[in-house]
Amino acid sequence: MNPCQFFKCLADETRLQSVLLMALEGEICVCDLMTALQQDQPKISRHLAALRKCHIVTDTRRGKWVFYALSATLPVWVKDVINTSAQANPAYLQEALKRLRAARSDSSNCC
Repeated sequence: MNPCQFFKCLADETRLQSVLLMALEGEICVCDLMTALQQDQPKISRHLAALRKCHIVTDTRRGKWVFYALSATLPVWVKDVINTSAQANPAYLQEALKRLRAARSDSSNCC
């Protein structure tokens, strides 16, 4: 992966926020991303498919739910950019992170 490919993959706000949330919170279910980013399932899934195609995230199916995480094979420089961006911009993710954590603590949540 070269820098141009990497930054093109993250050029959409939904993809960027999804990746940054995964950097902070680890593996995330599609339904939790829907809540965190206030987007419908088709849009979230389309963007996650694009991130998979770029080899930035991997997916794991558990029953009817699919969980996503940052790929373990990311180059060090990519991990550094993602982690630095996530840590250095708390205000950018504040509301999405709050919704994500609330969704995860809700026992009636989807997954």
